[in-house]
Amino acid sequence: MAVMLMVFAAAYGAVAGLLVRRPAYRLAVGPGERRRDSCPGGHPVAGSWRGWIGPGRCRTCGAYGPGAATTALVTALACGALAAATGARPELVVWLAAAPVAVLLAVVDRRVGRLPDVLTLPLAGGTALLLGGAGLGTEAAGSWGGALLGGPALAAFYFILYLVNPEGMGFGDVKLAIGLGVTLGWYGWAILITGAFAGVLLGALYGCGLLLRRAGSAERRNDGLKQAIPYGPFMIIGAFLGVLLGAAAAP
Repeated sequence: MAVMLMVFAAAYGAVAGLLVRRPAYRLAVGPGERRRDSCPGGHPVAGSWRGWIGPGRCRTCGAYGPGAATTALVTALACGALAAATGARPELVVWLAAAPVAVLLAVVDRRVGRLPDVLTLPLAGGTALLLGGAGLGTEAAGSWGGALLGGPALAAFYFILYLVNPEGMGFGDVKLAIGLGVTLGWYGWAILITGAFAGVLLGALYGCGLLLRRAGSAERRNDGLKQAIPYGPFMIIGAFLGVLLGAAAAP
């Protein structure tokens, strides 16, 4: 049963990962720019819900957006790992629903350094709502109250970081923290702190690596630590590790 659940979750993740490509291409634009309505060759991809659902491929020009193999593999591995750690508990449905959105957010932030509200806010609200339903199940291993507290708590933490260094962190990270805090808070304060610390640590290590590469350069001297880096992927990875730990440790 456990193996079948993992296989099903991984297969679902692979399909969902393939569908990440089109919205990632459309949303990966700079601040103030309109979402892309056409492929790189100028052929329209928008106009209805079909403009968001489907593979990142134009019939005339071919593929566009991030690589299909990468998004499919990452989402499949994430969903399979979540199924292995969570088992047949009701909250697994929530994790599987949130995983493709998290991958999409990571791709967009990695490409253009922004986290669109059209993704971060529904992630927070949808996760909280679905966990409320999961909490009604007798086999649920978390607390909906903890989830509702975890979202604002993690957002407040990142808001403080944003106030300390507004040029090094975007306000989109604060909004993303709401949804991530909801997922981590489901398993309690210890998991919330662990996931938050993991995200900050990964982001700090990445920032240190950039500084080492720029050591002695004019870019390093002028920008220093104030240059913004895409924290979203690191926050998401930290939350993912925290959820895996919380799910595996749950009775």
